[in-house]
Amino acid sequence: MNTEEKKDVNPQTEPFEELSEEKINEQRQIRRDKLKALQEAGRNPFLVETWDVTAHSMDIKGNFEEMEGKTVSCAGRIMANRHMGKASFIDIQDKQGRIQCYVRQDAITPEEYAVFVTYDIGDIVGVVGEVFKTKHGEISIKAHELKLLSKSLWVLPNKFQGLKDMDIRYRQRYIDLVMNPEVKDTFIMRAKIIKEIKRFLEEDRGFLEVDTPVLTTIAGGANARPFSTHHNTLNIEMKLRISNELYLKRLIVGGLDRVYEMGKMFRNEGMDRNHNPEFTSMEVYQAYGNMEDMIDITENVVSKAALAATGSMVIEYQGKTFDLTPPWEKMTMQDAVKKWAGVDFDEIQTDEEARRAAIKCGIPRSEAKKMTRGHIIAELFEAHCEDHLDGPIFIIGHPVEVSPLAKRDPVDPRITRRFEAYINRWEVANAFSELNDPIDQYQRFKEQQAQLEAGDDEAHPMDEDYVNALEVGLPPTGGLGIGIDRVIMLITNAASIRDIILFPTMKPL
Repeated sequence: MNTEEKKDVNPQTEPFEELSEEKINEQRQIRRDKLKALQEAGRNPFLVETWDVTAHSMDIKGNFEEMEGKTVSCAGRIMANRHMGKASFIDIQDKQGRIQCYVRQDAITPEEYAVFVTYDIGDIVGVVGEVFKTKHGEISIKAHELKLLSKSLWVLPNKFQGLKDMDIRYRQRYIDLVMNPEVKDTFIMRAKIIKEIKRFLEEDRGFLEVDTPVLTTIAGGANARPFSTHHNTLNIEMKLRISNELYLKRLIVGGLDRVYEMGKMFRNEGMDRNHNPEFTSMEVYQAYGNMEDMIDITENVVSKAALAATGSMVIEYQGKTFDLTPPWEKMTMQDAVKKWAGVDFDEIQTDEEARRAAIKCGIPRSEAKKMTRGHIIAELFEAHCEDHLDGPIFIIGHPVEVSPLAKRDPVDPRITRRFEAYINRWEVANAFSELNDPIDQYQRFKEQQAQLEAGDDEAHPMDEDYVNALEVGLPPTGGLGIGIDRVIMLITNAASIRDIILFPTMKPL
């Protein structure tokens, strides 16, 4: 039979038809029965330990002229099969993509062929054969050896509809990766982004990657609600870290002048398309650096990551275009409030004046009377300005009241040497010229501790050991935190943070 004629034969549709739960259970039982028969015949696939893979699908297709006529050994999951008497076609999927295999009874022996035709969609096989091209132009492998390496006992979703239920996709990422090749591409891009960020910091800027504790007795470095746990041996309450900032700055005190850490942070807060309780963040600290150095690093980290992953510093995200090429725009928080909230704080100097303005802007009187001028600027910025910051843009000049770890501005001590970077109206980075005055730091911690004791469970707790480290002496230092997951969302055009986390947090069924 001509191989090109066989390619046009209708595919076997039974494994991919719409199946009821009863039918699925029936099919799963059939697969278990097939496995039992294989085991009784001495062909237990789960005893196979290895397969020598010499080529992958896209390597073969991309280098056909070089590969044509050569014998290759491949392995992958059966995603389609077409049985026609004494010859068959199967499509196998490996880490690179799919490739067609042509299997004839006289090439692998009638006994092996009889076993082969019992294989199911989803089974993992090893194939040895010759690379060739059909008259229809399909690059394929003409098999002369085929072996079952693992038996799939699960019925994969309909190949035409795919796996579309997002809840199932996140819970059963292993099936999502099998059925939706673009998902695998997203996580390959994620790896490229992370690799480029680390390369830039280490090779271009001389930073050292370090590890700091995930379990701590004080969850510091940010204003957020931590997860709590208990250490049985020490009989103490501990927290999962919300930030690694204070530990990294301790290392700067110790003489490690340029350090960074990328890792998991944990915040016991809300969940939405941009927030997962467990997320990846990176913090960078440079002795003898300042806020401007951190601006330079932020622009380069994000733009170079986009270039490495997509080939361009101009990205498309959900119908919008963002040019990440440095330099980015800068605006003070006070100017943003003037532009979008309509309140000019150049003319408002006292807390009482600010409270009156806050009430006019809709902040309840009971809340406004507890706020200072700085708190109100920050509140109006969050309420009226963030939704306008498509960016990329740096917001600078944060009030000292909301920046307990940042150095005061030498010209206006009411604000700090701090910035937040925004892209697509999201905060993607936060950085300071770090506060290294231990007396000032202690007083700010005291004020935050009072807020914590008054019921603000996101206020920063007192950390006397960190103050002690500052007393030893922290050099002028620039510090930066980047939300790695948000950067990856933007570069990969992912609609939800769950799309770029392999196993996002889900409520148990």
